[in-house]
Amino acid sequence: MNLELSEEQAAAKQLAADFTDREIVPYAADWDRAESVDRAIIGKLGKVGFLGLTIPEEYGGSGGDHLAYCLVLEELGRGDSSVRGIVSVSLGLVAKSVNSYGSEQQKRHWLPRLTSGEALGCFALTEPGTGSDAANLTTRAVRDGEDWLITGAKMFITNGTWAEVALVFARTGGPGHQGITAFLVPTATPGLERREIHGKLGLRGQATAELTFDAVRVPDSTRLGAEGKGFSVAMAALAKGRMSVAAGCVGIAQACLDAAVGYAKEREQFGKPIASYQLVQELISDISVDLDAARLLTWRVADHIDRGLPFATESSVAKLYASEAAVRAANNALQVFGGYGFIDEYPVGKYLRDARVMTLYEGTSQIHKLLIGRSLTGVNAF
Repeated sequence: MNLELSEEQAAAKQLAADFTDREIVPYAADWDRAESVDRAIIGKLGKVGFLGLTIPEEYGGSGGDHLAYCLVLEELGRGDSSVRGIVSVSLGLVAKSVNSYGSEQQKRHWLPRLTSGEALGCFALTEPGTGSDAANLTTRAVRDGEDWLITGAKMFITNGTWAEVALVFARTGGPGHQGITAFLVPTATPGLERREIHGKLGLRGQATAELTFDAVRVPDSTRLGAEGKGFSVAMAALAKGRMSVAAGCVGIAQACLDAAVGYAKEREQFGKPIASYQLVQELISDISVDLDAARLLTWRVADHIDRGLPFATESSVAKLYASEAAVRAANNALQVFGGYGFIDEYPVGKYLRDARVMTLYEGTSQIHKLLIGRSLTGVNAF
């Protein structure tokens, strides 16, 4: 086992750190208050190659392995989880799915646009009535000659109002996961309406939306993968996507550690820096231990993917641990800051709000415990 980064991986990490410190950190608080990041960040992410990581260069990607991808997402998550989410969804869930399951025509059409930042993608799986129970979605696609008519609604869709293409999962057959098909739907298609969701607890800078489909007509050429195999496309995307979320949570925890250490060394009480008090050091050391454990679990997933090994359970472990660790880290950092942590002049309140949603999306902590338990026992729990 060698945990030393290669030259390429170290360079990717440094590039992402410099980008984050220059293009994200100075603006994150303002974006949070405005409930929108500056859309110019998308072109900048594309120009530096972050929207094309692991995608072959022949399709406009920047190549690289999955550990380099995780290193970049750690840094973006350190700066602003809303920006990290843009990359995780458009690249991690949509572009990678097109690369894995798309026809040559679909790859040539969508991948250069997605990797450059010319277009964004969104992942339209969750519905108003189906979150964890994704196999029972109700959005339906019905054949009409050589076309499909899609009707239904999707909820909590990241990039939803900004995306040029939605990877939509709809029921084309009977009940259960075998009746679901995936489609690449241009968001300008007539009948597709989008409404941005405001007033979120965290990830406030991210464009989160509700999508409604009123007999949206798309040709069969928009189908991604085989008919009835859409659930497999979704689950494969989410298995890697959970690694992306875990990497972003590592970034949040790193930001919490940096902020807590810096503040503890500057803030004085009873005539000396609070860093000299044992219980403050306990808060900081707990963040550090959680950070290291989450990072190593996440890197393990990337290593398994790059070596062609099974990784779904490892991805659930990493996502479960890292998301809960990020919440603990943010809570501890806020405690170090005391009352100042409770106002948005300082960043730790935002870290806590952003971290909290990580335990909910791309599989709740409870769902991941069931997935891990099923992997260990071979028994489905209810």
